[in-house]
Amino acid sequence: MSLPSRPPQCQNPQVGTRAEADELRRRRDWSAAYEAYAGIQPQDGPVTEGLAESTWWLGNMEEAIRLYADAYRLHVDAGDLESAARTAVLLSIHCRLVGESAQSAGWDSRAQRVLEDLPECAAHGYPLYLGTAGLTGSDLDAADASARRMQDLGRNHGDPNLVALGVYFEGRIRIKQARVAEGLALLDEAMVAALSDDLDTFWTGAIYCGLMDACNELRDLRRASEWTEATRRWSDPLPLASLYPGICRVHRAQVLQSRGSWAEAEQEALGACEDMAGIDVFAVADAYYEVGEVRRVRGDLAGAEQAYHQAHDHGRDPQPGMALLRLAQGRPDEAAASISAVLCAGGRSRLDRASLLAAQTTIALASGDLDLAEEASGELATTAHDFDSPGLRADSHRSCGSVMLARGRTMEALAELRLAFNAWNQLDVPYEAARTRMLLAQAYRACGDTDAAVREESAAQACFERLGVLTVETSDSPDGLTAREIEVLRVLATGKSNKEIAEELFLSPKTVARHLSNIFAKTGATSRAAATAYAYDSGLMAR
Repeated sequence: MSLPSRPPQCQNPQVGTRAEADELRRRRDWSAAYEAYAGIQPQDGPVTEGLAESTWWLGNMEEAIRLYADAYRLHVDAGDLESAARTAVLLSIHCRLVGESAQSAGWDSRAQRVLEDLPECAAHGYPLYLGTAGLTGSDLDAADASARRMQDLGRNHGDPNLVALGVYFEGRIRIKQARVAEGLALLDEAMVAALSDDLDTFWTGAIYCGLMDACNELRDLRRASEWTEATRRWSDPLPLASLYPGICRVHRAQVLQSRGSWAEAEQEALGACEDMAGIDVFAVADAYYEVGEVRRVRGDLAGAEQAYHQAHDHGRDPQPGMALLRLAQGRPDEAAASISAVLCAGGRSRLDRASLLAAQTTIALASGDLDLAEEASGELATTAHDFDSPGLRADSHRSCGSVMLARGRTMEALAELRLAFNAWNQLDVPYEAARTRMLLAQAYRACGDTDAAVREESAAQACFERLGVLTVETSDSPDGLTAREIEVLRVLATGKSNKEIAEELFLSPKTVARHLSNIFAKTGATSRAAATAYAYDSGLMAR
């Protein structure tokens, strides 16, 4: 929303006083607080900072950053270095949100320099917020010490913001140490404090964002849904064009997407893209990625491609969505190269790799690279075991079951796929449950139980139709052949060479050879002629 350059003076004698402005700020009535602070003359450090915060919540980031810089100088001029340091930390965070990384680093350094000669106070804890966030990806012991230091400073100097932030960071660290139950308990504790109105509004939102990052890493969909709804209620009074309502819309879109409410999820994500423009470049990138995810699973491949590119333009790596999109577009070699490149790049935690490994398993199976699929699913299984999260376990069971099915270990595959289906069903993620049903149908067919295969496939197809999937996969494949293997077999049966098959299906000759090796192993064929006979005898050429 646009802000007046100078609001008119109000006739109410209370408006324009510092006490009234502070009360409006406490009540999160940011429009009224802006007018009240703007009407106070002269503008000292606290008043200018109140005006800056009100401006920030009203969505005018550029003006807010300018006002925060004015407040910093006024604090320094008044000798209030503790307030100056806090303001410098906020400037560092806000500059980072709008993509000004160099200015962000400069304000962070200035905050620490201001605090060097001050006796210990609460303000010493705020630069630790930035430092601890950086350490959680590299040095967990140092991050843990920093988180406990924040809590100590908060308790010693009566600052609940620091205590809650320290508890939050300790929770994130415990999760990264694979002490998931401890970590989630600490994150829940931090969120209870955050939503109690004991914290400054900005820090409440910061804790929520971090908790949602943890939920996404663990695929803890139920916890994500519960805290997103609680935070949505908390953020309702805030202006739409401000940071946390927009971020909440992104997370709500993720929850809606997992629940199968795809039209609503896309609407929320697109709304967040609009609301967060110029406020938080990272939230806009995440929102566009979520739009891509919704469109991809629906089968709107062109729309998904556009959204993933927009996410990339705003600074987000569009993986694993982009690689899975390439697979859906019938470009498995590109999909395999794409997902391998991002996994080989390094610098990702085990939890960060989990969703990439699940995608790599799917892509490797479609490409006929069973060894790579087994390697990826094995690493995912270890991660799921160590971090013990329902969503990770569901992904792991399905990935392992898919590999077992491709290897011809049908009964083992059935056991794993049943576990995966039960997990997705309990998590109320209908699309993933339906995808797993399609694999179960293949496994039942492979072991000769056609009735069970038809039941699973019918249930999956009904779910896909209910969700509005534009292109529905089929499991009508004998002997566990994948859809791509059937395509290769059909072209082979017309008498074409490996090179001609590769050209027709836009595959590399190496990938065609891998597919043929798998086809021969699954069907028992020992020659191209035998494979051709199998294609006709099984009815594949008539479909």
